[in-house]
Amino acid sequence: MTPLLAVHDLEMRFGSRLIQAGVSFTLERGCIFAVMGGSGCGKSTLLKHLIGLLPPHAGRIEYDGVDYWKSGDAERQRLRAGFGMLFQSAALWSSMSVLDNVLLPLERQTTLDARQREARAREVLEWVGLAEHAGKAPSELSGGMKKRAGLARAIAAEPPLLFLDEPSAGLDPISSVRLDELILDLRERTGAAVVMVSHELPSLLAIADDGIFLDADSRRPIAHGSPRRLRDDAQHPTVRAFLRRETPARQTPVIS
Repeated sequence: MTPLLAVHDLEMRFGSRLIQAGVSFTLERGCIFAVMGGSGCGKSTLLKHLIGLLPPHAGRIEYDGVDYWKSGDAERQRLRAGFGMLFQSAALWSSMSVLDNVLLPLERQTTLDARQREARAREVLEWVGLAEHAGKAPSELSGGMKKRAGLARAIAAEPPLLFLDEPSAGLDPISSVRLDELILDLRERTGAAVVMVSHELPSLLAIADDGIFLDADSRRPIAHGSPRRLRDDAQHPTVRAFLRRETPARQTPVIS
């Protein structure tokens, strides 16, 4: 079966500056895939390439076997309609109510009439526990509620693929656990696959089925597998330190 998402030997650059090279992985339907690594390794840059905001310097990104960057505008638009996106800040429109924010993708990506769109929007707000807050402005929501509203918007049109950028960032531990549980629940309800960029270790270990670890020093992936397996079995000291929250051993300088 053709993977939902396949990345082949991706190379990312800003001008002459290499961000990452040799990035390859596949994503099957229903899988939660984690993009891991320390600050500055290129996690968010990779996400921007995956959602079509930045073209790769080399390599291929395929959705259902279709090369995104070799497709025409109409085909890219069709492919993008299959993406749901939760930004780190939730990125809700402040001038619109929570309900109206969730209605946006339904208006643009579905053929539902107005009554059906509102019913669907209220349904997903019920899923994320915000039904009674549908009429509020985003400014009236807590940080965790904003993330849940952003997630409701991301899944409203039932996309097969969700991209989550640091979904737990800025949340207290209880809100973070609740969001993790919600992501798992939505995966079960919708069957969507998830690509999650995160450095939050509890979330990575709790919900990710597979993943890739980007290294800022070598500028290449240095590990591939579930965060739980990598925590237990990884041999690379950077991966081990990250997933076990160890302090990497300092190298003794050689004096000549």
